[in-house]
Amino acid sequence: MFQHPLIAHISEQINLTNTEIACILSYFQKQEYQKKEHLLQEGNICKNLFFVSKGCLRLYFMNERGQEQTIQFAIETWWMTDLMAFEKSGESGFSIQALEKVEVMVITHESLEKLLCEVPKLERYFRKVYQRAYSASLLRVKFLYTMSKDVFYEHFASHYPEFVQRIPQKVLASFLGFSPEYLSELRKKKTLEKK
Repeated sequence: MFQHPLIAHISEQINLTNTEIACILSYFQKQEYQKKEHLLQEGNICKNLFFVSKGCLRLYFMNERGQEQTIQFAIETWWMTDLMAFEKSGESGFSIQALEKVEVMVITHESLEKLLCEVPKLERYFRKVYQRAYSASLLRVKFLYTMSKDVFYEHFASHYPEFVQRIPQKVLASFLGFSPEYLSELRKKKTLEKK
């Protein structure tokens, strides 16, 4: 039986009745974006939380040198927003861009609050989602400070091979804290070592 990716993901954590499933889906809107299209621009009010059904997103900001600094990715069944701005319905300090053609399920902050009142067990689901995201962020910061560039790339490539395949080299380099040239040299070196 076909099950919507959003419902399948939630159902991994909590049991849902058919009534609850219908209620959840009624609060979300399906949206599609083309490759390189923005879902959110830095400085705009952040109104939406995105669940990725298909494709890949990135969260980034412009640094003081005018360079894009990618800090997060989201692929299928991952969530993305500027959480602080979303919670306050405030200006975003980040942009969200489609790295591929994407299909997302979108919910506004107001709708999410209503949905959590109607289906309280979703609080548990979102707690688990946020705990995982926070843990991943802490690990990334630790790796940036404690691992050499070579080891960090090797660790990332071995744990997230789908990202290395799907994400443009320039974007991956900005996430890892490398220059695109350094990442290119590192990849060449790794390829030669395997031969």
